[in-house]
Amino acid sequence: MFKPHVTVACVVQAQGKFLVVEETINGRALWNQPAGHLEADETLIQAASRELYEETGIRAEPQTFIRMHQWIAPDKTPFLRFLFSIDLPEQLPTEPHDSDIDRCLWLDAQQIVNADNLRSPLVAESIRCYLKAERYPLAVLGAFNWPFS
Repeated sequence: MFKPHVTVACVVQAQGKFLVVEETINGRALWNQPAGHLEADETLIQAASRELYEETGIRAEPQTFIRMHQWIAPDKTPFLRFLFSIDLPEQLPTEPHDSDIDRCLWLDAQQIVNADNLRSPLVAESIRCYLKAERYPLAVLGAFNWPFS
């Protein structure tokens, strides 16, 4: 049965820099946006906020929806990745609470887009989408009849 992985990610920008998380996978330090899987009993927006806090220690809410990417990873795993934006007035200190995250970095867009250590091609694509400035209100992702608060 086809069951794509539903994930969320946040492009976090402050003072012209973008926040990435670094994690070691198979002995290699890889960069990603703060991101992770949607869990039961949470909305996409709640998942994005939770993942941001767990991976960076920053408490912030997504401000806009950028895009949903449908992607098949090289190992044939299908993903639906919901991408959000968060613009902060300043670069905040980070403190990852997720043991998988080694550190967080504030980088410029070109450092990320040109990096050869991205967890997936969606990391660079997310920066490109952010820079296009197409944004949608969070209301386009309404949780219908949502019983949880």
